Amino acid sequence: MEHHTFNKRVAIVTGAGQGIGLGIAMNLLNSGYAVALFDLNREALDAAISAAGSQAEYLMACTVDVTQSAQVRDAIAQVSARWKTPDVLVNNAGLTRDKRIPKMSEEEWDLVLDVNLKSQFLCVREVVQGMIEQGHGRIINISSRAWLGGFGQANYSAAKGGVISLTRTLAIELAKHGITANAIAPGAIDTPILAPLSTEQIDRIKSTIPVGRLGRPQDIAYAVKMFASPESSYMTGQTIYVCGGRSLSSPSV
Repeated sequence: MEHHTFNKRVAIVTGAGQGIGLGIAMNLLNSGYAVALFDLNREALDAAISAAGSQAEYLMACTVDVTQSAQVRDAIAQVSARWKTPDVLVNNAGLTRDKRIPKMSEEEWDLVLDVNLKSQFLCVREVVQGMIEQGHGRIINISSRAWLGGFGQANYSAAKGGVISLTRTLAIELAKHGITANAIAPGAIDTPILAPLSTEQIDRIKSTIPVGRLGRPQDIAYAVKMFASPESSYMTGQTIYVCGGRSLSSPSV
């Protein structure tokens, strides 16, 4: 397929092997995008491609550590070479290493900051020049309600707060080029990241959510689709909470 004749909008989703990232990627695919899936877990990527059936030709699996600039550069170059300059970048990759400050190691601090925040800088830096040259782009950064503060989450909360500030700065810098930058702050979403929690802990979280349930990856995917749309050109620098109202009514737990 010739680079210049490819007529689908192209999106990159990081952390796309499972959970929120996979939900985002599949929603974009079903909405007519060609989607590059970035993840470290090759088995998960292969499973996603297999599950896509006849649409698999519009998926691209990239095994990449998004904390490593050379790997990010190479993967984004592969996407552009196969299809075209990406129209949408969804920075979703993330992890937690929760501990109270006295017990948190420097390595745990660095890892969480690298995966949740540095990776977003690296991916934006590599994709943005092409977006500038084509005169449009959508950058969507996944933050978290935890940026408001979370017990035992100093590293994660700091990283996700950094995502908000990064997004606002990108919006200011890139607006004149037709590129928007927005953030999504999910609340408690039913993904493998919650697997270590007990039933009692899950029930306690649900009790703090006004809508009375955990979120689903699809809930985040709908918000991403809105920000990714060509019609969203007048929304930039914004953070939208997708948390069932929890950010309005409850302290961090």
